[in-house]
Amino acid sequence: MSDTKMDPESGEPDRSSLGAHDEANRSLGYSSQHSSQTHLQHQMDGLQRCLQQRHIQMIAIAGTVGTGLFFASGRALSLAGPLGALFAYALVGSVAYASLCSFCEMTTWAPISGTFPHFAERWVDPALGFAVGWNYFYTNAILTAVEIKAAVILMTYWDKNTHHAVYYTIAIVVLICSLNLFGVRWFGEAEFVFSTIKIMLIIVLLIAGLIIDLGGGSDHDRIGFRYWKHPGALAGARLVANIHLDRFLGIISAIVLAAFSYQGMELVAIAASETESPRRNITKAVHRVLYRIIIFYMLGVLMFGMLVAHDDPALLQSSGTAAQSPFVIAMSHTGVKVLPHVVNGAILTSAFSAGNSFLFCSSRILYGLAIRGQAPHFLARCTKSGLPRNAVLISSIFSLLSFMESSSGAETVFEWLVNISTTAGFLSWLTMNFTYIYFYQAIQAQDRDVRENAYNNKFQPYLAYWGCAWTVFFILINGFKVFFGKFKASGFITAYINIPIFFFMYAGYKCFKDTKVWKEMERDLVGGIPDRDETELPEVPAKNTWERIFRVIF
Repeated sequence: MSDTKMDPESGEPDRSSLGAHDEANRSLGYSSQHSSQTHLQHQMDGLQRCLQQRHIQMIAIAGTVGTGLFFASGRALSLAGPLGALFAYALVGSVAYASLCSFCEMTTWAPISGTFPHFAERWVDPALGFAVGWNYFYTNAILTAVEIKAAVILMTYWDKNTHHAVYYTIAIVVLICSLNLFGVRWFGEAEFVFSTIKIMLIIVLLIAGLIIDLGGGSDHDRIGFRYWKHPGALAGARLVANIHLDRFLGIISAIVLAAFSYQGMELVAIAASETESPRRNITKAVHRVLYRIIIFYMLGVLMFGMLVAHDDPALLQSSGTAAQSPFVIAMSHTGVKVLPHVVNGAILTSAFSAGNSFLFCSSRILYGLAIRGQAPHFLARCTKSGLPRNAVLISSIFSLLSFMESSSGAETVFEWLVNISTTAGFLSWLTMNFTYIYFYQAIQAQDRDVRENAYNNKFQPYLAYWGCAWTVFFILINGFKVFFGKFKASGFITAYINIPIFFFMYAGYKCFKDTKVWKEMERDLVGGIPDRDETELPEVPAKNTWERIFRVIF
């Protein structure tokens, strides 16, 4: 990549020095304006690569596993039964994995700031990058508040008093915002610790669940697949009288819940611009995500479906504490009293971890929008250590939404925000897969070999087609319950309002900036993208057996 001179007055890259770069790209068919713009954005990027291999691997394995897995899974079991819940989590897991594969393949090609909104701008249409960037920003900003609120509710398991304001302050200021403001290395260390706790918790729960299922509990009752036979493998959503239709609606309900549990899995690729040797480490990380889906989600759902009947009254509780977790319900039935406290504490760290991750994502997306001129310029400033402090501070403001619990009206508004963020998450998955299809077309048209990329999946572009089709389906069914029983306009609006908002942002930016959809030969595959020698450090061979084991794990 060519060196670029800096303007001594503005401190920004001198546009006159981009000429040679433009000539190189014109020879490949790219427009001069498009290629010089992407090169300029790269020169403005002030982030530094401080996340190490062990950080990014643990983030990939358990970075955004939050309260959704531990609580939403129980609700999914009560609505769809053990088989229905397993099917729902398997289906959504395949879509999440397809989306991540598409995203990571583009990321290893271009490990730069802005991630998939920037890819949408570069390879599809600048208006799409604008729309999905702001869409994803407020999705993660809202989810930060959701996880903080979940953490405070978990505290009520031990403290029944109304000390919520104190807990919110501690969670927001001390444990979420501070970790992000200290810098990306502190964020990485925190996620390494949090992820280790989550992994240990899930492994312990799976082993304990297997022991209990085989008759190792205090009552020595061998459960096996008893609850799959009675009350049955499928449950109903309790929305219609027809049992077959109700069971189908139960599976649809479980799909919506499962999708919320999987959201945020793309964090590992969003952190690529701040990761050492991103092409090598992101490639390793994406392979581990498949194991995460199988071990954490699929085995977890299978295990609690064996341990708890779908009509167990405890599943219908809405305490938000460990008492609602299907694992704790199973342990309680065997007379184990200390485990709920341990599980509640571990889930509490999961809530902090997920909130920490969502704040990181929202701030980096906002920073990426700023360096592309799609957000105020002051948000593009970085400290000397590479921290986009202004973007972090603005993103942190949304965490104050977690205080919305003082009245029923505020609680309703908060639930609306959760529903909006769920639809926004589906739109982000759709854009990742859609952008990949355009990226793949450009690779083919420009006579590039996809195998030259550090990571490539042999099932592409079919994975992207799979992801696109199912995310459209998820968007359409997100608010299906409003059509059964008494129609509620508020429920319909919160489930689907984000769709017109997304297209309004797209159409508005397209008209205002007069953007166009890039043709195959105009999609810039090289401008502002660092070469491998610029990003990849030499891999030091393992010195002994312990180091080799450590590298296999991390």
